[in-house]
Amino acid sequence: MKIAIPTAKGTLCMHFGHCEVFSIFNVNSDTREIISREYLTPPPHEPGVLPAWLGEQNVNLIIAGGMGQHAQKLFAAQNIDVVVGAPTAALEEVVKNYLAGTLSAGTNTCDH
Repeated sequence: MKIAIPTAKGTLCMHFGHCEVFSIFNVNSDTREIISREYLTPPPHEPGVLPAWLGEQNVNLIIAGGMGQHAQKLFAAQNIDVVVGAPTAALEEVVKNYLAGTLSAGTNTCDH
């Protein structure tokens, strides 16, 4: 499983489309362990580009602070699940909390 987190200054970026890089975590779904992490610079932010690009990266899940409804629909079309309302925290902590079922997702911080 691949989990993507929009990242700015080493932590989860609250606005999905304005991140510096995507932190991509390769995770063993059976053991719920992080196998590896890589950082990918996204293409320029334009409507519809990031869902297709992350689909090409074989991402299965995105954990974000905020994301618009239209973007969520585009990710669903790519068979990529989305969790919004994640807190700004250390990236590995966010992934480990998700895998443990303890990630406390709050309000979607994107209002468009």
